[in-house]
Amino acid sequence: MVHKKLMAARIRLQGTKLKKSGWNDFSKYHYFELGDFLPEIQNIFHDIGLCGVVSYDANYATLSITDTDDGTVIVIASPMAAAQLKGAHPIQNLGAVETYQRRYLWMTAMEIVEHDAIDSSSHDAPRKVEEPKAIPKAEPKKYVKGDKLPPEWVEPNPPWTIEIDAEHPAQWSQLLVDATKLNLDMAKTEDDVKDMYKVNRQHYDKVKAASPDIHAEIMDLFKEAKGKF
Repeated sequence: MVHKKLMAARIRLQGTKLKKSGWNDFSKYHYFELGDFLPEIQNIFHDIGLCGVVSYDANYATLSITDTDDGTVIVIASPMAAAQLKGAHPIQNLGAVETYQRRYLWMTAMEIVEHDAIDSSSHDAPRKVEEPKAIPKAEPKKYVKGDKLPPEWVEPNPPWTIEIDAEHPAQWSQLLVDATKLNLDMAKTEDDVKDMYKVNRQHYDKVKAASPDIHAEIMDLFKEAKGKF
């Protein structure tokens, strides 16, 4: 009997004039708030002999609709979700989630439909659909000596290559030290350590001329790394 009564309740609710009191200021459309339809539903349920109870657990929110005459039940469930309201406490976020879940569960049960997309765009002027423009095929660029080669023409860097993007000399030197440490931490053999030095030797020669102390620090790192193997 619960199915028959629920269908009767839906038909009676469709015959009422519900007003949308909610307003989405961002997308510019009205929507139903819980108070717009729940009091009317409760009156209909009381007259027909139905009772709806909402409950929550960690995973689902459920609406159980029971026929008060024969005890038959319909259960409608919705997965729980989190809310992050700006400046709200955790308990306030939980309350917002439960309010939204109640609203959607009752709307599902009573087949209350909101045409948000239509409501928000019904007064907009029709948009003109433009035909896609043909994109002219680019002529292949000829390479002139001195030009920067495109990425697909450049051979990939060898393993252990260090690339540093820093304009200030002191920052560049410190980044070189940090990158060297990271590389050496990943070394598996003594050959790895030797390859690291060979691949990045231009960096180490540069820092040797600019900052002998930092160069000595880097050489100590290599010496310590080689000593592990």
